[in-house]
Amino acid sequence: MSFFRAITRNTTLLRPNVTNLRPNASLYARWLSDSLRQQFDKDVKSKDVVLFMKGTPDQPMCGFSRAAVQIMQVQGVDFDKVQTFNVLEDPDLRQGIKEYSEWPTIPQVYIKGEFIGGCDILLNMHQSGDLEDLLVKEGIVPEELPTDSQ
Repeated sequence: MSFFRAITRNTTLLRPNVTNLRPNASLYARWLSDSLRQQFDKDVKSKDVVLFMKGTPDQPMCGFSRAAVQIMQVQGVDFDKVQTFNVLEDPDLRQGIKEYSEWPTIPQVYIKGEFIGGCDILLNMHQSGDLEDLLVKEGIVPEELPTDSQ
């Protein structure tokens, strides 16, 4: 029997009791100030569709942000009417929006001031038809996209 096995065989491994640990503020969610929360409230209602993403619609800086933009484009959302925020420009914005929405990832989509979700939720809604239904119901896209007659 190896020395390690002999030692650990009759020894209980000590594990910290995580229920009694106090969270370190730098590792866990910080509390949003009232002014920052009010700013996010204002931002998510600034337009019918608001997208917090990495990069810009013309130059997304991650695949998930690119996918969110592409899904919205396929749905017929006019990006001239979408408010986008590049979270890579401001670390406080990047962390703050995660705390505001209580959603850990970017991108984040808001429609009519309501948090919809991230890329995975958007993709599922797109595939099921729920996103189109929501966009039509909220008057963001027409019921039928105009076709090119030639």
